[in-house]
Amino acid sequence: MSSPLRTSGLLTALAGLPGERIAVGTIVSALQDRAYALLVVLLGLPNCLPMPPPIPLVCGLVLAFIAVQMLTGRRMPWLPQALLKRSIGKPELNRAVARALPALTWLERFSQPRLTMLGGRWAIPVLGLVILILALGLIVAAPFIGQIPLGLAVCLVGLGLVERDGVLIIIGAVVGAAGLLLSAGFAYAIFSGIHELFF
Repeated sequence: MSSPLRTSGLLTALAGLPGERIAVGTIVSALQDRAYALLVVLLGLPNCLPMPPPIPLVCGLVLAFIAVQMLTGRRMPWLPQALLKRSIGKPELNRAVARALPALTWLERFSQPRLTMLGGRWAIPVLGLVILILALGLIVAAPFIGQIPLGLAVCLVGLGLVERDGVLIIIGAVVGAAGLLLSAGFAYAIFSGIHELFF
């Protein structure tokens, strides 16, 4: 029996779908039972580098929408028909995949099926809660750099889901906790500064 495609293989397969434009609905259907995991990875990737607003905000909102569905136990992610019917040009998709592949293939060298119970179907609602917390952190993260540890955490959790690697999921949760602490410290410093200025 052939082993399932890795994350980089899934992205390459997506880029190889026929047509000049590919509908979002076609992409979600092609991902099948790994749609949640790869959507999480794709939404986390832009935040692994310094990004100007509103990219972390938009990614965080969409990620929270996906996470709530994981939390409620939906087997496949639901997206509005208006979004499913939208299409992505093949050149744009190829560029996005080309940018994502180096980081993913590097991470895949350290990934293998471990503690697979953490990526089982029963664990999806729990991971949905973890991703929801990380998504809320992205929404309020400090501009440009505050989202980087949270974006990395989201990618690690998503990659752990795709690769059935519980160790990656745990590392992602730890990195996410550190990112949330940094964001909380940043928010506290701002509120303290405002309080000292006006009170």
